[in-house]
Amino acid sequence: MTVSLPGFNLARFFSNAQVVKLAVFITGFSGILIEYVISTIASYLLGDTLFQWALVISLFLFAMGIGSRITGYIKDDEASCFVLVESLLALIIALFLPLAYASMAYPFAVRFILYGSTLLVGILIGMEIPLLVRLNSRFADLALNLSRLLEKDYIGALAGGIFFAFIGLSHFGPLTLGIFVALLNWVVAVIFWLSFRRQSLTRKAVIVMMWCTGLLVCASFPLGNAVASWGEDKKYRDEIIYSEQTPYQKIVMTRWRQFFWLYLDGHLQFSSYDEYRYHESLVHPAMLAAGSRTNVLILGGGDGLAAREVLKYRDVKSVTLVDIDPAVTKLAASHPLLLDLNDGSLKDPRVKVVNDDAGAFIDRSSQLWDVIIVDLPDPRTPTLERLYSVEFYRNCKKHLSKDGVVVTQATSPLFSPHAFWCIVKTIETAGFHAVPMHAYIPTFGDWGWVIGSEFPGDVLRSRIESKWEDIKFPTKFLSLEVLKTLFVFSPADKIDLQKVEKNSFLKPVLYQYYRKGLWELE
Repeated sequence: MTVSLPGFNLARFFSNAQVVKLAVFITGFSGILIEYVISTIASYLLGDTLFQWALVISLFLFAMGIGSRITGYIKDDEASCFVLVESLLALIIALFLPLAYASMAYPFAVRFILYGSTLLVGILIGMEIPLLVRLNSRFADLALNLSRLLEKDYIGALAGGIFFAFIGLSHFGPLTLGIFVALLNWVVAVIFWLSFRRQSLTRKAVIVMMWCTGLLVCASFPLGNAVASWGEDKKYRDEIIYSEQTPYQKIVMTRWRQFFWLYLDGHLQFSSYDEYRYHESLVHPAMLAAGSRTNVLILGGGDGLAAREVLKYRDVKSVTLVDIDPAVTKLAASHPLLLDLNDGSLKDPRVKVVNDDAGAFIDRSSQLWDVIIVDLPDPRTPTLERLYSVEFYRNCKKHLSKDGVVVTQATSPLFSPHAFWCIVKTIETAGFHAVPMHAYIPTFGDWGWVIGSEFPGDVLRSRIESKWEDIKFPTKFLSLEVLKTLFVFSPADKIDLQKVEKNSFLKPVLYQYYRKGLWELE
C-alpha cells in the first residue's frame, strides 16, 4: 500500500537525483554533529575529556563499518529502507540523549546509555551512504556517483563541524543540539518519502513509524530539557541556582543553606564553605615572597576569589586577570552571591580582565609582572596539561621582574601524588627553585601548590615568614603558625623527583599521572 499526500508533488521542485544529493549533504552535516554531541555529553557526565572523545568516536567509526556491512543484505526497496534508517536515527537520538542526562546519578547507567546509543547511531549512519549510492546509481555512472556523493558528504561534515564549534554548542547546548539533529534526520526521511513514494512501494509500517517519530521528536524539545534538569538535580543533589553551557564548558552553581558551590563540566571548583583556605594559601605566600607586588598577573581565577586576596595589599597597583571563558568572568562580576564572596574584585579599577587562553596570552605579552598566580583547573585534559609544562613555566619566568615569583595550584599531593611531584620537578626544570606547599581543605582534602622563585627553599620560607607582619588585614585561615605548616611534608607524603618525569610539550606525562592518581583513589 502506498501512502501519499494528496495534491503535493515534490518532483515539481526537485528531481530525485537532487533529493539524493541534498540528503547526502544533510546526513553528513548531522552525522558529524551527533558524534560531537555524544562526545561532549560523555565528557560532561563522565569526565576525562580526551578518553571520552577518543572512545566515542572510535566506537562510532566501528559501528559505521557494521552498518555499511548490513546494507549488503538489503536487496531492494532502498528508498523505504533509507526512510526507515532516518526515522530510527531520529527516534534513538531523541530518546537516548535525555535518558543519559536522567541517569546522571548512576555512572554505570550513563555509560551503558551513551555507549549503547553511540553504537546504534553509528550503525544507522553507516547504512546511509551505501543506500544513497545505490539509489543514485539510477542517475549517474559509478565514478561520478561515488565522487559526487562523497563530496557532498564531506562538505556537509565540514559545515556541521563549523556549526558545532561556533554556533551550536554555545547557543543551544548539547542536549537541544542533539534533538535538533534528530529533527534533521526526520525531515530528511519526510523529504525522501515525498520524492520517492511514486517510484517505490513504500511500506505502510515505515510511514506510520516516520510520522510517529516526528511527533516524538517535536515533543522531546520541551520534555528532553525537563528530563535533563531532573537528572542534573539528582547528580548535584543540592539546589541548582545557575546553569549555562558556554563554548568552553558547562557552568553550574548549586546551593545548600547559606553555602554554594561552583562546578565546571561537573568538576567542583570551590565551595563558599572553605574556599578562603585555598585562596589564602595560593596567594599570600607568593605575595610575601616577591620583591615587589606592584603588578600581578592571575592566569585563570575567573571567579575573582584570588583577585580578592591580591587586592588586599595596598601596594598593588594593577592586576591582570586572564580567563578563557567570558561567561565565568561575567558571572563573577554580576551574580549577587559571587559578588558578595569575591568582594566585587573584578569591578575594582586596578583589575583588567582579559578573556584569552593563558598560554597564548603569555606568548604574546611583552609585559613584566612581580607575581604570577596560576589558578587553573586540574590538568585533566591535554589542553590544561600544557599549562603545567616546562615551556609554559619558562615563559612565565621571562615575564617576571627582579625577585618575582610564580605560584601554581598543583592538585592533591595525597590523591594524585605523582601529578603533584611532577609539577614540582617541571617547575625546577624550567629554571626555578621549586617550593611545594600543602594544606587541608575540607571540600577537597589535602591540596597542594608550588612556588617558583630565584631563592632556594629555606631562604624563601624565611623570607615569607619574616614578612608575615607586612599583612595589615585579617585572614580567616592563615596565621604565622599555620603558614609554617604549609611547607612541612612527612616522608610518606614525598616522592623522589628521580621517580617522576617532567611535563613538556615534547613528552606530556602529567595527564597520565593525574589519571593514575584518580584511578588509584577509586
